Amino acid sequence: MENKHNGIKPQAAAENKNAIGGRKRTVQIKFRVTEAERDMILEKMRLLHTNNLAAYLRKMSIDGYIIAVDHSDLKALAAQIQKIGVNVNQITRRVNTTGNVYAQDLAEIKEALAEIWRLQRLSLLKAH
Repeated sequence: MENKHNGIKPQAAAENKNAIGGRKRTVQIKFRVTEAERDMILEKMRLLHTNNLAAYLRKMSIDGYIIAVDHSDLKALAAQIQKIGVNVNQITRRVNTTGNVYAQDLAEIKEALAEIWRLQRLSLLKAH
C-alpha cells in the first residue's frame, strides 16, 4: 500500500531504514529555488546563527516559523552570579575554619546579594 503523499511503501521505508544504518530520517525531499530565494534562505539562517540547512528547512517546513532568543544577557548574569557565589563560598569556608564571623564577611555577603539584585533588575529592564 503506497502512501499517497510521498509514493513510498511503508515496508520499503522500513527496509530502507536498515539499509542506511538505522537512521531515523529515511525520506529525502528535494526542491529547487532561484538564486535570490537561496540567498534569502541563507540570510535568514545567518540571522539565526545556524549553519545547518537541513535542520533549518525541516523546522521551517514543519512549524512555519523559528523564534530566535538571545540569551547573552542571561548568560552574562549567570556568570556574574557564579563569581559572586565563589566569593561567598570562600567567606563561608573561612567562617567554618575559624569559627568566627567578621563584620567584613557579612558586609561582603550583603554587597554580593545587592549585586545579584542589581544585575537581575538590569536584565529585566533590558528584556522590556
